[in-house]
Amino acid sequence: MSVKQSLLAILDQGPCYGYQLRSEFDRRTGSTWPLNVGQIYNTLERLERDGLVEKGETDAQGHVFFEITDAGRAEVRSWLGSPVERGQGTRDELAIKLALAATLPGVDVTEVIQTQRRASLAQMQELHRAKYSGADPDGPEELAWSLVVDSMIFAAEAEVRWLDHTEQRLALRPEHTMGLELSTQRPKRGRPAVAATKETVR
Repeated sequence: MSVKQSLLAILDQGPCYGYQLRSEFDRRTGSTWPLNVGQIYNTLERLERDGLVEKGETDAQGHVFFEITDAGRAEVRSWLGSPVERGQGTRDELAIKLALAATLPGVDVTEVIQTQRRASLAQMQELHRAKYSGADPDGPEELAWSLVVDSMIFAAEAEVRWLDHTEQRLALRPEHTMGLELSTQRPKRGRPAVAATKETVR
């Protein structure tokens, strides 16, 4: 998630101070991804450094309002008009965990999968039971909340399907073909040695 672009998009609606930005972010995402105020002010400092926001007025309570610049507005338009790029490599902890478990001798990878499936199903059921607690069940804040929760439900469902698929694939492989012992080939560190030439030996 891009905190930077999210805060800029809110500031594009008008000047805000730090706590106000956190409140607005919560309202627009259903409080499903809480931001701490320190993270917000660190991001604001970077945005100011990059010329995307600037400090405006300070109110009677000492709140410093930040205002978006023209460059910041252009950044918001670019962000909203561009697709979210998914990385080619995966850093998903579960995928890495199962890939390692499948190749570690003596590990019952089926039990690892079943443990995760139980947790994923429990999370999915909890999300299905979740109820919006705001004042207006038909308002825009409820819609924002439900969009994020729907995304989490679909992600949990996809995770369970992937676990089923992984378990089926592993069931087709004899256990003795999956374990990888430590390699006896030692990786070389640093740059490869340069072959000696007439110039280097002189």
